Amino acid sequence: MSDRVYGRFKIDSEVGLTMQLSRIEGGIFKEALARTRRIAKHLCRHFFTQGMMHMTISVGDKLPDVTMVKATADGPEKVQASEYFAGKTVALFSVPGAFTPTCSAKHLPGFVEKAAELKSKGVDEIVGTAVNDAFVMGAWNSASGSADITMLADGNGDFAEGVGLTMDGSGFGLGKRGQRYSMIVKDGVVQELNVEAPGDFSVSSAEHMLGQL
Repeated sequence: MSDRVYGRFKIDSEVGLTMQLSRIEGGIFKEALARTRRIAKHLCRHFFTQGMMHMTISVGDKLPDVTMVKATADGPEKVQASEYFAGKTVALFSVPGAFTPTCSAKHLPGFVEKAAELKSKGVDEIVGTAVNDAFVMGAWNSASGSADITMLADGNGDFAEGVGLTMDGSGFGLGKRGQRYSMIVKDGVVQELNVEAPGDFSVSSAEHMLGQL
């Protein structure tokens, strides 16, 4: 019985399935192989990129080193995250937007109310962030916050994207925003991470964070 060849494999009636170099002549096989490799390369790049875009920061990870803007009495002040969070323990909370109902009625007031308790448990600074500009963040702190809260504006959403915790608020005219969450950060490294389910407010609260310290 004659041998039959399929690509790199030979079916031999006596030996069985064995590997050998392809006997296929011409450029059809090479062209198909090159096309397959191009498609595979494109798919790998696509899925790797999508995975990186949606990768959420985890406990033990360092915060992304992005530029944020601190709202101060003297105006906006640019800070680098790697430097700002170094050498201290920070209670960080993120809201979808300053002056929005849950953020103003519950989230920020909770950290104002529990500020002394948080600091008594080793927190050096309480930081609020949102995808808003520094002027809005400063005005929000003046209206609903206190001197115990530092506002770091993430106007371009670089921090929210860097930690993998963005949300699509376009249905409400908000565009890309940061999710509602909180973190305990020590020397720039995430020690605790509390991400809310859409529409919820519980695990990102100051009260919940107190139980983690």
